[in-house]
Amino acid sequence: MDQVVLGVDVGTGSARAAIFDLAGHRRGHAVHPIRLWQPRPGWAEQSTADIWAAVCACVRDALAMAGPVAPIGLGFDATCSLAVAGSDGQGVSVDPEGDPARDVIVWMDHRATAQAERINATGAEVLRYVGGRISPEMQTPKLLWLREQLPAAWERAALFLDLPDWLTWRATGDTARSLCTTVCKWTYLGHEARWDAAYFRRIGLGELAEEEFARIGTRILPLGTTLGAGLSAAAAGELGLPAGLPVSVAAIDAHAGGIGMIGASLDGAGLDAGTAQRRLALIGGTSSCHMAVSPEPRFVPGVWGPYLSAMLPGLWLAEGGQSATGALLDHIVRTHPAFPAVAADAGSESVFAALNARLQSLAGGPQPVATLTTGLHVFPDFHGNRSPRADPGLRGMISGLDLSATADDLALLYLATVQGIACGTRHIIESLNAQGWAIDTLLTCGGDARNQVFLQAHADATGCRVVLPAEPEAVLLGAAILGALAAGAYADMPTAMAAMTRMGREVLPAGPDLRDFYDRKYAVHLRLHDDQMAYRQLMREG
Repeated sequence: MDQVVLGVDVGTGSARAAIFDLAGHRRGHAVHPIRLWQPRPGWAEQSTADIWAAVCACVRDALAMAGPVAPIGLGFDATCSLAVAGSDGQGVSVDPEGDPARDVIVWMDHRATAQAERINATGAEVLRYVGGRISPEMQTPKLLWLREQLPAAWERAALFLDLPDWLTWRATGDTARSLCTTVCKWTYLGHEARWDAAYFRRIGLGELAEEEFARIGTRILPLGTTLGAGLSAAAAGELGLPAGLPVSVAAIDAHAGGIGMIGASLDGAGLDAGTAQRRLALIGGTSSCHMAVSPEPRFVPGVWGPYLSAMLPGLWLAEGGQSATGALLDHIVRTHPAFPAVAADAGSESVFAALNARLQSLAGGPQPVATLTTGLHVFPDFHGNRSPRADPGLRGMISGLDLSATADDLALLYLATVQGIACGTRHIIESLNAQGWAIDTLLTCGGDARNQVFLQAHADATGCRVVLPAEPEAVLLGAAILGALAAGAYADMPTAMAAMTRMGREVLPAGPDLRDFYDRKYAVHLRLHDDQMAYRQLMREG
């Protein structure tokens, strides 16, 4: 039987598993939904029990699809959500109503915005490594919220875990944490191999320091490291895998996507100091993450990092992002009055494919689709701005509405939203390039990468070529690469990435006329932000 490795990805809406051979060819793939509770605006909760059941189901289904194979390694990735467990190993509710099933505060949850603002007001040194301002999507604001708002849950908690680390703990019993998760979301100073005790005391979480960080991690391990004795007998039985199977330290989902793309050969060159300057990994799903690496630390205002070895060993990671992209498109489309009719007409086709076709029809002959929105503009920060503004209080704006609400109007509003997201990506790229990068290539995966209008808008708005991986499930491939490293199939990550990843088709930016259009569209994007700031000031003065 062929040797294979497994990748498991837990996203916001589903758990997915895939099986790959050691050349990176997919042999089996399965998806199972997971439940999301949103009890209040800006809140999001999940259940580890529900997540683990979905993981077990999709692993078993993927194995059945793959046929007779010999698994040699397993890698996990997940969203950077906060899971809380008690001393009995069971989840601790994070829900003010006390629902015992809800033991996860999801990454996108903004309940800790006030706590994040108070942390930022301290000016603590560690904030240099999150672009100068910590986000409510990170873990220390969430921990502070728990301590202040749910003290009983805080006291019951024996372990606070990033969801990727919860998965490996559930699979192996090993409480070691990932360098990826702790550096990127918990303020661990990976380049100095330490927590900053003074920071935790200053922000009101001093007891974590007094406990010598036992509840948030005392063993921090790099990606690809094998955990404990491998897969426990209990977890092996649930997953349908052999006990003792090597399990890797886990990654955040976007970082797994970066691993699944950024080291591939492109134009005959792999990843080195020169090509790293030009490449940006764009992982698009519910949100979007923008991953760039460099041989030295580069501090970019409003961009998370720099983080040493958080994604690739020996390289510093800068992580930009947009808090709502796929989620924003879903919201814009599904809340429009014309959505039911468009969905009915689409039938088995996706609504976005139907809207793309409608846009082509509206454009008619030689007119580019993009220019249909000359008078319609969307500022996309409906869930705040992650990068480079680092302002969770920003909100979306739409300019150019009229009294019509037809299917054609929905198609145009959808296009303007895609363009607004693409302008947000351009803003992130410009911020990175101002600090030493020369990005001209976007390596793109995730759900948004299946949408040609999304891809073309990003090429045209940024002036970059967009390159898709040959393996569309690049996030799962990245997790599987970690499994291969845990199994010892490759000596190091660069070797594994070179062997298992490859790039596919390209989307090139259009000519100078459309570039001029997007330059003007981008100027509107920046102006909409400035206008929103002016509105804030006017209302304060009132």
